[in-house]
Amino acid sequence: MCEADRRKVGAVGWVDLTVGNAKEVQEFYAEVVGWKVTPFDMGGYSDYVMCSPEDGEAMAGVCHAQGVNEGLPSQWMMYITVADVDDSALLVVEKGGELLRPVTEMGDAGKFCVIRDPAGAACALFEWKEQAHHHPHDHDHDCDCDHDHHHD
Repeated sequence: MCEADRRKVGAVGWVDLTVGNAKEVQEFYAEVVGWKVTPFDMGGYSDYVMCSPEDGEAMAGVCHAQGVNEGLPSQWMMYITVADVDDSALLVVEKGGELLRPVTEMGDAGKFCVIRDPAGAACALFEWKEQAHHHPHDHDHDCDCDHDHHHD
């Protein structure tokens, strides 16, 4: 999905899996799904961008449960693009949902919050900064996947 499509309000802009053992889990998905893997520097450790083996397009992320991802549920988390994440976070609570993570800056890409809807399902809401070119875990260009997919 190209960046313009990910920026559309209502689009699923990204999907991450946040777990304590990201290295082992990214290896699992690389083998089971066939994704190629590119490490993504998080400042002292790497999360993983999972890329299509056919065209190298970034498809998802597998992340360590630390840093900005500390305390997130261990599940596939979709990031839904919204026009104003602060307004959306207020509406979540007003409409019977719950904020699991308050609105948080995500580098120079934008800001997000993690919510639980009234049925109990969790997801993230993401607002792009105007000047942002990429989601922090998004490689809108081809991934550097022409090497072995098992990384430290």
